Amino acid sequence: MDWPRTSRIPAETLQGSLPFDPQQAATQLRFLSAVIPGLERVAILSDLGVSDCMSNSNREATLALQLRPQVIRVEAPAPDYESAFAAMERERAQALVVLEEPINQACRKQIADLAAAHRLPTVFPISMLDAGGLIAYGTSLRNATQRMAGYADKIFRGSNPGDIPIEAALSHELVVNLQTAQQLGVTVPSRVLAQADQIIQ
Repeated sequence: MDWPRTSRIPAETLQGSLPFDPQQAATQLRFLSAVIPGLERVAILSDLGVSDCMSNSNREATLALQLRPQVIRVEAPAPDYESAFAAMERERAQALVVLEEPINQACRKQIADLAAAHRLPTVFPISMLDAGGLIAYGTSLRNATQRMAGYADKIFRGSNPGDIPIEAALSHELVVNLQTAQQLGVTVPSRVLAQADQIIQ
């Protein structure tokens, strides 16, 4: 499995830390593929109220791994997750990727409960760790905040902001929930567990 590495992007007038990792979607999908042998069909749960940039990038990542994506977008203020999961079942989705978008964040526990009821292995962004999904993975916002503080300190000490390169904040956290794995009847391979920052027993 290929893991993303920190990259530095020179810039003349921009500075700061980018919390977005363009490889995150592919890595999340590889974790799901490791847990689900023969994975072919992946549902992607998105928020209709925001740009489709993230859902499109996840769709492209799914296709790049020769998987079949099913993008489902729900709408606030009353997202119909029941219908969303019914659509996943009709399309025989084998796994679910939950995008880090506002309505999913607000309803993350409902999503996790429905995923468990439909026996659908799910990967959440790390910010939704408390939802109780099988896997939570993504860029650490804590690390990004620390990096931003470091940039501010350099500027206050006299560094020229234009001389500070943009740095992608590619410090990741992986959490695997073995309670959920047991409930779903799936086995998480040791190679995935070995990468985990936290294992929920």
